[in-house]
Amino acid sequence: MGSSADRRFPAAVYRHGGEPDPRFTLANERTILAWIRTALALIAGGVALEVLGLDLHPQLRLAASILLIVTGIVTPVVAWIGWARSERAMRLAAPLPGSLLAPVIAVAVTIAGLLVLIAALL
Repeated sequence: MGSSADRRFPAAVYRHGGEPDPRFTLANERTILAWIRTALALIAGGVALEVLGLDLHPQLRLAASILLIVTGIVTPVVAWIGWARSERAMRLAAPLPGSLLAPVIAVAVTIAGLLVLIAALL
């Protein structure tokens, strides 16, 4: 019978190093869940922007909606990668990696906001 690391998913994370302090693992889990909530908000915002049919320039409104929705779709995937990188680093007592998501979401939301602003002004 294999070790508990062999039965945990993803094995690519859990087969490395030792068990970190559970508080850190749980904090890492809360972080990925926060990114998933952010993804849901981005998708909902993109859908609402388009479905409400606000009196905005239609192509710019659609571009902002698509940008928000695509960012919302990509966010959980990148969050999962970040979770795995952080969990592996903690298991190896290595420095934690930097965030991949924060700059991407900051740029996407800024661009979407500028698109909506320009659409409102036209």
